Amino acid sequence: MVLTFFVLMLMNIIKTGHVSALGSCPKCGNVEVPYPFSTDDTCGDSRYKIYCNNSNNGNGILEFKSAKGFYYKILSIDPSAQRLIISPPDLVQDDDTCQTSDFSLQGLRLDEHLPFNVSTRNTVILLNCSDNLLRSPLNCTSNSLCRVFQDKMLEGKNNACKGGLCCHYLKDSHMTSYVIRVRVGGCTAYTSVVDIRPEDPVEKWSYGIELQWLPPN
Repeated sequence: MVLTFFVLMLMNIIKTGHVSALGSCPKCGNVEVPYPFSTDDTCGDSRYKIYCNNSNNGNGILEFKSAKGFYYKILSIDPSAQRLIISPPDLVQDDDTCQTSDFSLQGLRLDEHLPFNVSTRNTVILLNCSDNLLRSPLNCTSNSLCRVFQDKMLEGKNNACKGGLCCHYLKDSHMTSYVIRVRVGGCTAYTSVVDIRPEDPVEKWSYGIELQWLPPN
């Protein structure tokens, strides 16, 4: 019986190319970790790796790690829709600098070998943009949603991001599904809104970056 079990397990490894997924992971603090996510080597599916940060007085925070090694807080996970929402990076609190905290890594980049991609329900707001963006298909006009964000959400905050050119775009299927980029010569800061309703007050927009995942084989 034991020999039969190991033979079947080996056949599954050869067929799928990875070890069979284990059971669901325990909670991260009080936060559920639904299958197929894995917080360590003893549970979940290793291709769906996320991280449990218990440094906040023992209150667990789930985090998603980008391909460049930046950790984004996970705001919600919807297993039935196979979607999760991560927190956009913070703006650097410096009145002379308009950058997001992942600027040195050129923004968000996902590992294309893993089963995640940026969903098409994200409206990306870009700040402190170069005039080069005026030749792009992005909306950088005075009617851009980024203007509303600048006027309302940055009031009394980062002054460097309040002025200057800004743009927005809806992440669609014609764009790369693995990158939200910031850089010198482009835009140096960004945020994102999920399933935006422009008629809603800017304070009630759902700020986040929605990722979707393919189900396990």
